[in-house]
Amino acid sequence: MNQALPFQPLLFGGDINVYSVARAFHEAYGVRSIAFGKYPSFPCHGSAIIDYRVCPENEDMDAFRRNVEAVSREFPDKKILLLGCGDSYVQLAAHCRDNLPDNVIAPYIDGELLDTLINKEKFYELCDQHGVDHPATFIYDKSMGHDFSLPWGPPYIAKPADSVAYWACGDHSLAKVYICQSWEELLESLDHVYAAGYADHMVLQEFIPGDDSYMRVLTNYSDHNGKVKLMCLGHVLLEEHSPHGIGNHAVIITEHDEALEENIKALLESLHFVGFSNFDIKYDRRDGKYKAFEINCRQGRSNYYVTGAGHNIAKLVVEDYVEGKELPFRMTKNRSLWRMVPRKVAFKFTPKKYHPEMRALIKAGADCHSLVYSGDSSLKRRIRVWKNHLGNIKRFDQYNKVPSED
Repeated sequence: MNQALPFQPLLFGGDINVYSVARAFHEAYGVRSIAFGKYPSFPCHGSAIIDYRVCPENEDMDAFRRNVEAVSREFPDKKILLLGCGDSYVQLAAHCRDNLPDNVIAPYIDGELLDTLINKEKFYELCDQHGVDHPATFIYDKSMGHDFSLPWGPPYIAKPADSVAYWACGDHSLAKVYICQSWEELLESLDHVYAAGYADHMVLQEFIPGDDSYMRVLTNYSDHNGKVKLMCLGHVLLEEHSPHGIGNHAVIITEHDEALEENIKALLESLHFVGFSNFDIKYDRRDGKYKAFEINCRQGRSNYYVTGAGHNIAKLVVEDYVEGKELPFRMTKNRSLWRMVPRKVAFKFTPKKYHPEMRALIKAGADCHSLVYSGDSSLKRRIRVWKNHLGNIKRFDQYNKVPSED
């Protein structure tokens, strides 16, 4: 550990989100982050840049507080920067942020507002109030059974209003999102979800046409005063299509759309939002509008696309909360390429019209992969990353379609 630094990053989770945040801290400050995860799993377990600690009951409030307090005592003279890397951890941090040890900083909104935002049903109500477009939406309650109708046809999108409660069911057969090609398939999916023990509402939405390249991701950082300081828009070129990974970003090129970003900035500042936020958005070619799917009250799992574009996310938190700097407002305008897959997969499954720019960015060195990091490159680590590459080649061949020539 870098003992000279006045802060210590403390992360919760064990996935690529955690690794990407830890990498940002390591790149900027040479510090190893402490991370608590439920399982000794890749990519965090065994990493040279993370002090990874396994806690099976990690999502329990008492265990969460014990782990935070233990790290606070371990580094009594440092500011502990607490960042959740999953919805459940962000929820825990927000609800206990005002009752943590004095040297712990949890850069989050209060628990009540967070609960409102992460509930998709309430989020769409806020979008309507603030003029943010979203897909046509129907809120389904279990009591409706099969006795309801929708004003649009298939395919139908179905997803939980409360993602934290949804995954807490522990049923691994549940899908992140259901894309139903028929009315019968929609009813079967709803029956399956409620049979698994989920009790809250389901959000049913109209499918917006277009392949992965119609998707956008917008990552923002709002300072402790609730002012947006960084906005980084990503044009998604490829997503995962496996049942449990559906919608996870695989290839992104940064881009800029001032009207869209200003609209989201106004929403965030009206809410006095603080910390990281992440919006999933899709461009609707039918009316030329961007439609918001959801907000994550944290950095997304693809957050390294922001750091890779030259805006290190760890520095934002440190300069805001540790150094007390007044951050300038920036909208990312430079182009860069981010991947979670090997180049072979990136070129095989993205539309060919994007390939010339992808090649140019790679040639210019404006290309990054979240897991490929020279600061964490032991032989054992390189072998594990290589296995991840092979797994992605196999998974994308199984679940994704090669785009047509047009």
